Amino acid sequence: MTGASVGESSPLEGAPILEARHVSLRFGGVRALTDVSFEVRRGEVFSIIGPNGAGKTSMVNCISGRYRPTEGSVHFGGQDVTRLRPNRRAGLGIGRTFQNLALFGHMSVLDNIMVGRHHLLRSGFLRGMGYWFTGAQEEELRHRREVEEIIDFLEIQHVRKAPAGTLPYGLRKRVELARAVALRPKLILLDEPMAGMNLEEKEDMARYILDLNEEWGMTVLMIEHDMGVVMDISHRVMVLDFGRKLTEGEPAEVLAHPEVRRAYLGEDIDATAPVPEGAA
Repeated sequence: MTGASVGESSPLEGAPILEARHVSLRFGGVRALTDVSFEVRRGEVFSIIGPNGAGKTSMVNCISGRYRPTEGSVHFGGQDVTRLRPNRRAGLGIGRTFQNLALFGHMSVLDNIMVGRHHLLRSGFLRGMGYWFTGAQEEELRHRREVEEIIDFLEIQHVRKAPAGTLPYGLRKRVELARAVALRPKLILLDEPMAGMNLEEKEDMARYILDLNEEWGMTVLMIEHDMGVVMDISHRVMVLDFGRKLTEGEPAEVLAHPEVRRAYLGEDIDATAPVPEGAA
């Protein structure tokens, strides 16, 4: 699948699941984002690209609730979530991974993924005291079955009991994706999922993301620097530059935009020339 040939199966006409309306973010006198508006349609893979420092992660942090916009609003599923805390947004169905790995290194892969399901647990402390005599045992078994399905999907069965901190980098990135998937989100935010990976690992990760979108029904918002990946799996792309929205559209038209070419290559070039591989 390529962004330029999504065809009739594309969700380009779908209803928005996420809307950012005139979002600005300031830290003192520093403007991280300025009047950024866009929408992500239900069922699509939407990528945000831009040079380092463009405001991509700041935008994702505003969506996930880590930051609150200085101005503007964020809407999810038709609801204004601008003032909701991150755990409340997770409960509504927003999951995320981080640019820098945020795993519990001393905990097993299995336990790290189970953490991703904590908000779905219904058995409280008192009910948990009667573990063997209430539904708590049944609930835990159900959650473990869900986690085992994710482990199988991401092909990490062989490290399920290993401490996450002992794994190679590529596998740790996969475990973090597994923990975000364990939330069973409607919208999953992926912050540079391919960063630091070799070609084979990138191909595997791209396949997992496509399967999550096409088979698991998750809408994907992704920050990514690898233009090959962006072109191959995105339905639409938005470009940020110095905290402002530069352009938005299907991958081929976005990457042909003269200002995008200039932002990535740092020079004036013929807009009809091909984008060199690895230009990100």
